[in-house]
Amino acid sequence: MSKQTFLRGTLILILAGFITRVLGFINRIVVARFIGEEGVGLYMMAVPTLVLVITITQLGLPVAISKLVAEAEAQGDQKRIKKILVVSLAITGTLSILFTPAMVFLAPFLAEELLTDDRTKWPLFAIAPVVPIVAISSVIRGYFQGKQNMRPAAASQVLEQVVRISLVALFTSAFLPYGIEYAAAGAMISAVIGELVSLIYLAAMFKVKKKMKIRRNFFKSVQNGKETFQQLMGIALPTTGSRLIGNVSWFFEPIVVANSLAIAGVATVVATKQYGGLTGYALPLLTLPSFITYSLSTSLVPAISEAMAQNKPKLVEHRLQQAIRLSIVSGGLASVVLYVFAEPLMVVMYGNSRSAIFVQVMAPFFIFQYFQGPLQAVLQALDLAKAAMINSLIGAAIKTALIFLLATRPSLGIMGVALAIVIGMVLVTLLHFATVLKVVPFTIYIRDYVKSGLTMVISGIVGYFFYENLVADSAMVIRLITAIGVTSMIYCFLLLMFNLVKKEELNRIPYIGGYLSNIIPIK
Repeated sequence: MSKQTFLRGTLILILAGFITRVLGFINRIVVARFIGEEGVGLYMMAVPTLVLVITITQLGLPVAISKLVAEAEAQGDQKRIKKILVVSLAITGTLSILFTPAMVFLAPFLAEELLTDDRTKWPLFAIAPVVPIVAISSVIRGYFQGKQNMRPAAASQVLEQVVRISLVALFTSAFLPYGIEYAAAGAMISAVIGELVSLIYLAAMFKVKKKMKIRRNFFKSVQNGKETFQQLMGIALPTTGSRLIGNVSWFFEPIVVANSLAIAGVATVVATKQYGGLTGYALPLLTLPSFITYSLSTSLVPAISEAMAQNKPKLVEHRLQQAIRLSIVSGGLASVVLYVFAEPLMVVMYGNSRSAIFVQVMAPFFIFQYFQGPLQAVLQALDLAKAAMINSLIGAAIKTALIFLLATRPSLGIMGVALAIVIGMVLVTLLHFATVLKVVPFTIYIRDYVKSGLTMVISGIVGYFFYENLVADSAMVIRLITAIGVTSMIYCFLLLMFNLVKKEELNRIPYIGGYLSNIIPIK
């Protein structure tokens, strides 16, 4: 099995993540065009429940599997790797059997009593079968990530999106004549089929790449896996605690939002549309760059676990410095583009700019979100998942409280929700960073952060000027693409000029990295 270096593995995931996010955006645009803000609102109200159930079913095992497999691989212990997989599959399989029917049975209650919109039960029904599929997929992904072979996970992500986008228009249009709620359910069905195809691919790759026979003595391995179970739970429970807090908060978010807006005098249908605009239109655009930080996070856990197992603290700091710098570099460009071009982006993608105000208000703060993931991955790899969980709990509690306090004010309404999300996100990131500083000998290079800030400001000003003046007579799509291209080029030029991207990192880019590092004069 081919093992990639930290940077190469990360770049493979980044490439796949970019393709996946682009396809995902096309998927969202198709859904938005077919079912509008109200349909997207129904869709997005059901998603937090799904994510919560999946989080409980996975039980934090992907991170635990990745960490333990990386350690076992460093020691050459194949028997331990088999036990890790067998016990993990037994846990996720059992939990899937329990929670999938529970989700189906509870859907009417959730829709009518908590989400205050009876129509959301149909998307909940439609998405329930995806729970066991995602649970099993996550175990196989964790195995490949622990082996530091990111290609299968990357390919499966792309395949899932290709299948989903191929079917979403078909299902939404087929169900739309029966009602907007059935069209939202159709979009969910396309997601289920996409995840199923992704699982089939991962299972096939696992069968080809694995060095052990999982089915041989499966139940005996489960019975003898008490120590492995304890090791997995020691990592998984604090990890899932952190995710569970975030997802419980997200689960309650549409409930609190719906009731808060009702107190503010907003009708149910209008509240659903507003929530759809924020979470279905604005937030996906704001979280687009997170595929980069997700890739960094995924690669960081096994890389840092391996470095710790080999007692290399300097390598741990080096990996952390790389992850934070690359997160800020990539997130900085995203924040600039989203803030400067929020309105034309929304018009081009969704046909209206009603949600652009959310993007502009939240974009400058979302750079904190872009390096929250890598910080949390470092805490998990250093066996500090409990600290990450406490940080997440504090942020979630404050966010939920602020949603109620701000959204119930008629002068703020749905904008209060946006502000509460931003405040909670920034707080968690700062808490994670403070926790990392306590345990890792970490040098803060103030000059690099100043350079990053200057890069963002200068490229944003140039991009805005170019869009407003130099291409003002062109069609909006041409103006937008040209202006974003100019902004990106200025941003990349300044990164190279300020030496914020290293020659070693450029050289690791697959296929073209060596060529770029030779023609671009950086250290």
